[in-house]
Amino acid sequence: MVFQENIPVQRKPLDVADKLVKMAQILLHGTLHATIYEVDRLHVAGGGNFLSKFVENVEEKIGFGKGTPKIYATIDLEKARVGRTRIIEKEPNNPRWYESFHIYCAHMASNVIFTVKDDNPIGATLIGRAYVPVHELLDGEEIDRWVEILDKDKNPIHEGSKIHVRLQFFDVSRDRNWARGIKSAKFPGVPYTFYPQRTGCRVSLYQDAHVPDNFILKIPLSGGIHYEPHRCWEDVFDAITNAKHFIYITGWSVYTEITLIRDSRRSKPGGDITLGELLKNKASEGVRVLMLVWDDRTSVGLLKKDGLMATHDEETEHYFQGTDVHCVLCPRNPDDGGSFVQDLQISTMFTHHQKIVVVDSDLPSGESEKRRVVSFVGGIDLCDGRYDTPFHSLFRTLDTAHHDDFHQPNFTGAAITKGGPREPWHDIHSRLEGPIAWDVLFNFEQRWRKQGGKDLLLNLRELDDVIIPPSPVTYPDDQETWNVQLFRSIDGGAAFGFPETPEEAARAGLVSGKDNIIDRSIQDAYINAIRRANNFIYIENQYFLGSSFGWDSHDIKVEDIGALHLIPRELSMKIVSKIEAGERFTVYVVVPMWPEGIPESASVQAI
Repeated sequence: MVFQENIPVQRKPLDVADKLVKMAQILLHGTLHATIYEVDRLHVAGGGNFLSKFVENVEEKIGFGKGTPKIYATIDLEKARVGRTRIIEKEPNNPRWYESFHIYCAHMASNVIFTVKDDNPIGATLIGRAYVPVHELLDGEEIDRWVEILDKDKNPIHEGSKIHVRLQFFDVSRDRNWARGIKSAKFPGVPYTFYPQRTGCRVSLYQDAHVPDNFILKIPLSGGIHYEPHRCWEDVFDAITNAKHFIYITGWSVYTEITLIRDSRRSKPGGDITLGELLKNKASEGVRVLMLVWDDRTSVGLLKKDGLMATHDEETEHYFQGTDVHCVLCPRNPDDGGSFVQDLQISTMFTHHQKIVVVDSDLPSGESEKRRVVSFVGGIDLCDGRYDTPFHSLFRTLDTAHHDDFHQPNFTGAAITKGGPREPWHDIHSRLEGPIAWDVLFNFEQRWRKQGGKDLLLNLRELDDVIIPPSPVTYPDDQETWNVQLFRSIDGGAAFGFPETPEEAARAGLVSGKDNIIDRSIQDAYINAIRRANNFIYIENQYFLGSSFGWDSHDIKVEDIGALHLIPRELSMKIVSKIEAGERFTVYVVVPMWPEGIPESASVQAI
């Protein structure tokens, strides 16, 4: 789709009017392929003589001052940052990146802006900017050129320095998958992602932590049968109980004092044991139990012990000290690409949010001693306040299922002794079997190698006589077979083993940036699904924020808001396209009426 604010796109020889049109903002909705090659004849302060190099070395050692020039380039669509190269050192006059970017865009812009900067410990110094008019991209032809670099006043910088770039734009209107859904079982999955789509998998979906037998909603399926609900925490309990070799857990929060089995009509042997005791028992049996729990950096002695987020991280770590369970508190460490201020923001304001359990399990037939990998992944932490059913009772369970698990952070003074109410909790989760379960395992291994400390991961290759390798668990003609793809949001500060070079990162579907590597496949999967949607879109999300580059900016500084992902903008553009086509289309977005937290607090007000 191509729009222009109040001015139509005109195709004619350039004149004064065209130069004005050229500065009008045009909607780029599609995919932009961009490559930044190099900068020629760049002059950066520092450089050649003995004295300047001596000063650079001193500044480098003490961490203040400019030090050695560290040159990087960015790609912006007006004020929205959409790409960033790694840092090049020791080439201040001719930095060469040769980095390519696959950019989903839905931005109003008059130019694609290439900015060249010199990195500093605090922020960066602007060297100059180069501009490629957006209207030149609309025909879809490739542009490969040297573009003059200008200073902040739009004058050429010294020595006529230029940047070599290549651009090609693919409009969504030319995308053969636009609004076509998934037409074939041969659909290959979302492109440019770290994990490919896996076939021959089985998926069990969970609504909330538990579904009681008297939940009477019947969901009809084909063949005259009805959907039978699965029970998340029951299945997690069974998986942990039956593991013989390893149990790997990650969580925003993991609380040792909860019990997973609470329905008196569905009791299990040993079901009254706490999660902490269950894990200690398994570890004492020789099962390798590894846990990665987010380290809330506000949970220190000077503040509340459980931290501002009440995740019990310090309690959980202390509980397992001196046992065979290896529990590591892992902070949200910044990667190497941010400034000092950005690093401080990331380490104190961002979290690890993965909630996974990976275990070895018996084969479905039970006829073999062989084991397989089974994974759980989704939105439900193994912590207090998460056990709930689709009834979401506020009061009736205070003497039963929630007697020892009262959770109410939404207003001060709430307590079970005062009769509640408790906070209800709705979320989804899943159990994965087949090749996809190994991707979840590999994700855990990447994170453990980065932040877990000791090398305690089991070498599954040494257990290949016991644990079967990744293999389909269903036949292609089985109605219960699933094609599954794993998506995540993570960077090199939290995952080990990302490719070292930009070329390798691009092939692996990763985004390389200012000395960091980012996996943003969750956003990319959303965008692909929205663009393919033909009839409706349904989204449930607690944090529905985004596309801040398109917000009304009369009372805010848009570039200071980091919610740059495209999801809200893509939804609005899908609706616009359907209105123009005269076709019915509905977007359902469900968010909590009352997001967790004190209503007048800054975080809740922001949401």
